[in-house]
Amino acid sequence: MTRGNQRDLARQKNQKKLADSSKGKRTDNLTVEQRKARDAELMREKQKKKEEAAAAGTSK
Repeated sequence: MTRGNQRDLARQKNQKKLADSSKGKRTDNLTVEQRKARDAELMREKQKKKEEAAAAGTSK
């Protein structure tokens, strides 16, 4: 095989690049408690909409 370890080195380099690019992508800057509260509120709204749709007889 004439390529040697070039393929392996390229794979490692690409994995490192992907790992570095995925770091710090969190843009909301919320604490865990704030995120939980936000998600809980969204779920309550979603559940309310679903209950209203079921009461109207047009559940999807």
